[in-house]
Formats: sequence, structure tokens, C-alpha cells
Amino acid sequence: MSEADLRTEPRPASSTSPYQDELAAENVSLRLLLAQAEINAQSLLATAGIDAREREAADKLQKLILEELHHRIKNTLATVGAIVSQSLRDLPEARHAQHAIEGRLLALGRAHDLLLQARWSSANLGTIVRSATEAFDNPDQPKFSISGPDIRMTSGAVIAIAMTLNELCTNTTKFGALSVPQGRVDIKWTLDQQAQRLHFVWTETNGAAVRPPKQRSFGTRLIETLGRQLRGDVRLTYEPTGFVYTFDVPMASLTSAAS
Repeated sequence: MSEADLRTEPRPASSTSPYQDELAAENVSLRLLLAQAEINAQSLLATAGIDAREREAADKLQKLILEELHHRIKNTLATVGAIVSQSLRDLPEARHAQHAIEGRLLALGRAHDLLLQARWSSANLGTIVRSATEAFDNPDQPKFSISGPDIRMTSGAVIAIAMTLNELCTNTTKFGALSVPQGRVDIKWTLDQQAQRLHFVWTETNGAAVRPPKQRSFGTRLIETLGRQLRGDVRLTYEPTGFVYTFDVPMASLTSAAS
């Protein structure tokens, strides 16, 4: 065979082209990536399963702790109530004080019930208002009108607002609008978004004639003190048409954990 024949003779065909070799290499690489992805996914799922079990266990433990704390608080309140009742039982002149203290302890217990339902973190203002007024209302002829936006409040604010509402309900039942059948109470709150302040108003109408008290009672001082605890402005107004309580408070005092 001549040199020219060697130059012109066709070479034997290869079993695979360079393109096919490159494609095969990419397929191998892709299979390796998929295999590693499967391993990573299984690892993540296993870790997530562990994390989920740990969170579930932590949640159950927290629930048990909160329920035990709530149980002890309610027992303490019941014990204090029994002490007050026994101590004042033989003092007829202290009957009013005994009932007032028992009512405040019941209000404190209701506030703790709400906090337990919310895992001791926060509660809605509307829920607090309705819980506080329920015992003083008449389902057949409602005495309260309640309206306002949803506001989530921390535990300190919940207790302060619940205790304030108990004082207002007690006072209106004894001396204010709800001391007569036609009396009504309008409870309304609004949120000033720009100033980030809550404006809460309790207005009594159709009640007995209103006269400013000659001296500030313990209940009045308690209402004012609870308002100051939340860094709010409290105003008690004895209008001819009915008593009015207004409370203007920074939202930060209601929603901050430091409340």
C-alpha cells in the first residue's frame, strides 16, 4: 500500500463520538448529584423529625408547667379569699369590704383563666372585656355595648385591665347606670395608628343621677393606680348623663413584654 493510499484510506469508526462521551460523563455526574441530594434530603428529614419531636416534648412540658402554675395561683387566691371571709365574718360593718375583696379575687382568677388559655403569653382586649362584664350582664336584656379592634395584650396588661373593669362593673352595679333596670354601659376603644396609642372609653347612660363622690374610694384609687402602672392617662368624669371613664395609653405598654 502506497503512502498516498495510507493518507486516503478511511480510519475505522469509533464506538462513541466525543459528544456522546461528554454526554455520558454528564449523566454520571448528574446521577452522583441526585444520589447526594437523596442522602441530604433523608438527613434533613431525619433532623426535622428529631426537631419536631423535641418541640412537641417542649410544648407538652410548657403546658404542664403553666397548668401547674395556674392551679397553684387559683389555690392561693381561694386560700386568700377564705382568710378574708373568716377574718371579717363576725364584723358586720366590714361586710362591704369582704364582698369587695372577694370580687377582686374572682376578677383576678378570671384574668388568670384567660392567660392560661393563651399559654400565659397574651389575650385579646375584646375577650378580656367580655369576660369581665359577663357576670354583671343580663343575656336576655344585654346591658353592655362593646366594640373595638383586636388588640393583643401581654399578661401584665391583661391583669391590670381585667381588675380595672371589675371595679367599674362593681361600681356601676351599686351606684351607677346598672343600679337601675334601664341603665346601659357603652364600652368602646380605638387605636391611633400614628401616635400608637389606645383610647378606651366606658360611658354609662340611662342610670341614676350622678354626683361626684365626696371622697375618693379604694376602688377609685385602684383604677388610677392600675392605669399609671401601664403609663396611661386615666380620667373619671361625673357627667350629668352618666359616669365616664377614659383611658389613653401607649400601645407599647400593652404589647411589650415589660408590661
